[in-house]
Amino acid sequence: MANFFGKDFSAAEILRRVGRIEQIAGLREVTLKGGKKERIKAVDVNTGAGLSLTILLSRGMDIGRTFYRGVPLTWFSSSGEVHPSFYESEGLGWLRSFGGGLLVTCGLRHAGGPAEEEKIGLHGRISHIPAELVSLVQKWEKDEFIMEVKGIMRETQVFGENIVLERTISAKGGEKRIFLEDRVRNEGFETVPHMILYHLNLGFPVVDAGSYLFAQVKEVQARDEEAKKGVDEYNLFTKPMPGFKEKCYFLKMQEDEKGKVKVGIINPELEEGMGVYLRYSKEALPHFVEWKMMGEGVYVVGIEPTNCLLLPRKELHQKGILPYLKKGEERVYNIEIGIIEKEEIRQFERKIKI
Repeated sequence: MANFFGKDFSAAEILRRVGRIEQIAGLREVTLKGGKKERIKAVDVNTGAGLSLTILLSRGMDIGRTFYRGVPLTWFSSSGEVHPSFYESEGLGWLRSFGGGLLVTCGLRHAGGPAEEEKIGLHGRISHIPAELVSLVQKWEKDEFIMEVKGIMRETQVFGENIVLERTISAKGGEKRIFLEDRVRNEGFETVPHMILYHLNLGFPVVDAGSYLFAQVKEVQARDEEAKKGVDEYNLFTKPMPGFKEKCYFLKMQEDEKGKVKVGIINPELEEGMGVYLRYSKEALPHFVEWKMMGEGVYVVGIEPTNCLLLPRKELHQKGILPYLKKGEERVYNIEIGIIEKEEIRQFERKIKI
């Protein structure tokens, strides 16, 4: 049964009440217009439970603006939505088209600071590669309403890598969560480096004075001297502060009995308690980065599971810990992203408490 507006309905009961399902939930194809977002193809998703989001097909099927019952969940940068034709690939040029939103994917061969030895810019290319072979599906499976958006992105060059990302983003009608499945496959004939980081960007009002990151953390490591200054309060957030410098922390997470990590940002004062959580496999994504930025205008917390330590790529290679994909090899990553509120927050905290 699908739960809409606090009641369980069969498919037949819903279809008797609407002209078409998009009245309460579904997918809608759109093309953005104006300025640097001109010609971005996207899909709006409405789960019918108050959760709505935009999948940016032209930007690696990343997820842009996201709302729950009208409350914005994500940070939106001053760059806004930017068509991939404006991508500046060298050095820190990635930041000029970093729009924020719920999810920006970093990879597929590189994540982190620019890799000077190969002239790969900050966080790699994948978020600027448009999707192809896109398919949209919305259907009833018995009494569950299923929505799926699928597509592939190919990071490739002649005489170089040929890596395919096959992404599926799905949701069920009446639920306040979505599911992302990524299949990354080396379709080339040489072994290639493979780094991937899921850059989820949460902002005001989820992030505000009194909000906090809640997770079962075994160890916290500050990235640099600046981060060490606030390491004791890595999980606590303040109001925007003039002159704040970004702080990054590497967190070693404790998985549950199913091998899953669950981590969230919770604002106990928002709507009587509201937060956003992630759930993912620690085996697939063994490392985690927290990006804490309490500055004015750039006021955001990034929660970022990744398959590698976020050290310089050359250093990872020298230490023998840079991940690789062999010819024909495939890796699968699954992430659940959802909303928690009120009593669910207390249940969430009890479940992951050490």
